[in-house]
Amino acid sequence: MFSLPSIWNLIIFTIAFFIVAWYVRRFLDEQGIHNGTKRGILVFAIASLVSLGAGEAVDWSQEKIEGKKLTAKSPGDLPQLMKVINQIPQ
Repeated sequence: MFSLPSIWNLIIFTIAFFIVAWYVRRFLDEQGIHNGTKRGILVFAIASLVSLGAGEAVDWSQEKIEGKKLTAKSPGDLPQLMKVINQIPQ
């Protein structure tokens, strides 16, 4: 089920993105690949994937330490919930 990322995920994702992008640009400079659109897309894609993995690792480790988060019920389940606790609206 989809859940929103934690604040630590967002922080680590952002920091890792800029660090990885810097290292990838530096590596491509050493390889002699000139600046351009393809290079920019490549840097963006690699930095995004690595930083996404770092952010997910943070969420995974936080879940292992603190336990699984409770998920909220959707508003569609409200009538069923009210029926169960005998508070049906009149």
